[in-house]
Amino acid sequence: MSADTPLIETRQLARRYGAQTVFENVSLQVARGEFVAIVGESGVGKSTLLNCLAALDTWDAGQVLFDGTDLTPLDDTARALWRRAHVGFVFQAFHVLPHLTVAQNVALPLMLLGRHDDAEVQHMLAAVGLAGLAGRLPQQLSGGQLQRVAIARALVHRPPLLLADEPTGNLDPDTAARILDLLTRQTRECKAALVLVSHTAGVTASADRVLHLSKDGVRGG
Repeated sequence: MSADTPLIETRQLARRYGAQTVFENVSLQVARGEFVAIVGESGVGKSTLLNCLAALDTWDAGQVLFDGTDLTPLDDTARALWRRAHVGFVFQAFHVLPHLTVAQNVALPLMLLGRHDDAEVQHMLAAVGLAGLAGRLPQQLSGGQLQRVAIARALVHRPPLLLADEPTGNLDPDTAARILDLLTRQTRECKAALVLVSHTAGVTASADRVLHLSKDGVRGG
């Protein structure tokens, strides 16, 4: 695709649960190397929108396109394979696997891609401030540490699409600033697209654009 093609795009996207409309008419574009923050009232569907961008959730109308390719027709297996290669997702609930060590959790995306790179895992742990904790199990960590494990796991394979749901919500201000800087730097260096949901003014102030999501669509820069 052309360098001008948005890395991730939605066209008139809608999500409904039965008779209830979560959002509709959501059209947005995010370019390579761009950091877009999404804000909106609680319950407006910000996390649902991220799940649609990752093709983790289905949508009832419209399209999600990655590098110009429509993801709508893909079946569950094809979507999973696409995510494995192209998406890094920081979940609000972490989704760290309890039976794996910190290092094993972070290494999962590399293992699924057939790439074993212990040095990169250690580098990413140091980058999020978890150097020395590689052998610990999740139950031995605080909420803030678990969040940083999830962030390291999302970044370790350097995916072109980064999706983050309140990635600094459990972090103190200094650590939050460090993580935000890491996310922004990797976005620039890898020419990735970063879409981040947050209620924190300091986080959204770092974005290239802020989009406001409502039931009727998005508005913003």
